[in-house]
Amino acid sequence: MELENPLGSVIQGSLSQGLEVRLHADVSVEDMRVGKFLVVQGRRSRFFCMLTDVSLGTSNPRIVSNPPDPSNTFLHEVLAGSGTYGTINLSPMLMFTPTDAQTPPSQTQNPQANTSAIELLPVKTIPSHFSQVFDASDRDFRAVFGWEDDPHRRNFSVGQPIDMDVPICIDLDRFVERSNGVFGKSGTGKSFLTRLLLSGIIRKRAAVNLIFDMHSEYGWEATSEGGSKSRVSMVKGLRQLFPGQVKIFTLDPQSTQRRGVRDAQELFISYDQIEVEDLALVRGELNVSEAALENAIILRNEFGKAWISRLLSMSNEEIQEFCQVKMGSPASIMALQRKLTRLDDLKYLRPVCPHNYVNQVLEALESGKHVVVEFGSQSNMLSYMLATNIIARRIHASYVLKAERFLQTKNPGDRPHQLVITIEEAHRFLDPATVRQTIFGTIAREMRKYFVTLLVVDQRPSGIDNEVMSQIGTRITALLNDEKDIDAIFTGVSGGQALRSVLAKLDSKQQALILGHAVPMPVVVRTRPYDETFYAEIGETAWDEMPDAAVFRVSEAAKADLGF
Repeated sequence: MELENPLGSVIQGSLSQGLEVRLHADVSVEDMRVGKFLVVQGRRSRFFCMLTDVSLGTSNPRIVSNPPDPSNTFLHEVLAGSGTYGTINLSPMLMFTPTDAQTPPSQTQNPQANTSAIELLPVKTIPSHFSQVFDASDRDFRAVFGWEDDPHRRNFSVGQPIDMDVPICIDLDRFVERSNGVFGKSGTGKSFLTRLLLSGIIRKRAAVNLIFDMHSEYGWEATSEGGSKSRVSMVKGLRQLFPGQVKIFTLDPQSTQRRGVRDAQELFISYDQIEVEDLALVRGELNVSEAALENAIILRNEFGKAWISRLLSMSNEEIQEFCQVKMGSPASIMALQRKLTRLDDLKYLRPVCPHNYVNQVLEALESGKHVVVEFGSQSNMLSYMLATNIIARRIHASYVLKAERFLQTKNPGDRPHQLVITIEEAHRFLDPATVRQTIFGTIAREMRKYFVTLLVVDQRPSGIDNEVMSQIGTRITALLNDEKDIDAIFTGVSGGQALRSVLAKLDSKQQALILGHAVPMPVVVRTRPYDETFYAEIGETAWDEMPDAAVFRVSEAAKADLGF
């Protein structure tokens, strides 16, 4: 096997703690970066590893107590590799044991040849002492992550390794079948990453999208995060990239028109579409007490869907009479009446609507269109949480009926389109106190049962319920500093401790750690630029349907062993 020059030798390690590698004398420790992808060639197997730590060592304590003069370069060179040396820690992720019928990817002239036939297995052992460590080659990356033009899979390139120019792909079919998350502190490019993923889903026709666009960043053009102070740089929205496939609905038509958005459809919600459960979600924003919510149930049971309109029109005397008959609390109902007057401030709410606007959203999704719901100036948390819960609950209910019909008939024509719902500020919907009251908690727990999954975007993953985090299939994480947030990212992931240092050392821009269901192993990427080149590569063109059956080259045992 012809390999490049080795970087170092395995000197010790364990299956649980990883490998310690001593670098060769001609290899600079400064070239080793946390998150780097390396390969260890054992006697029989080849191990794909991630670099998790870098350290310096000395063979004699006298060198530490009496270091050589900085100007004495000759002594530095004499000591290098023998008296002083660098070590790196590797975490093995996958392994490949060639057989007589299989050719290792490094021996293949065509970088795409044979890679789809290679079975990568979970690491059940470790390489022997003094096994050599090498930089991963292009063929190694293709063997593990595939390539974007693979005709048998919906692979989509999200970026490149931190030190190479080879695509890192995620399998979009596996990505959309579970709920996923994009995490990172403020300013790290979460919206950029989300636009990238949504573009891939649309381009490869992996699912239909319902995007609750809180800050009007996804549908139409938005300000680039990398723009200079002297010149405003804009990036295209999904409607501009895919004009025939994306529809924009707006809860604030005036704001949408001012931004120059064309053909956006108005979206209004009537009072009779608001359930008591929706008010329970925003009770903090409305400052509604538990007693008031209990009395709201009494009102709903009496007046049905029109209970809010009826309550807002009641006088104090009518409330008193109602409570005497129905055993309600006049004080709680009057307080609820006062708090609900804030609903008049939400432009998209109407006492009565001429028709059901939410059905228009559902019809667009059923026809295979992708829907962006813009909030415009109505982007406060009360408005966002109320509208998203109302709309998503009705669409989820429709999908439940369609899924049950499909399971009954087994007719492929009855199969609903896979739906991905994108929400921002996800911890507001999925925190432990409210997760049971929101439709999003239900969707996250159901996984793919009804063909509906979530794409959650958040800067505080520690605020999301642990049970929900454990159901997140793929996690794409930019830089995080808070220890609680970092702990939350690795909820339910075996070997997460070794990856903590990798996550903490990411650059603040255009770097992310990807791990989970849609990738064979965790990997750090330089995210793909969202620019004119990307527009030309990803923009709306004809695209043949992908085959339903695709054999994924990483065994399910490997996924389970890695905790994904």
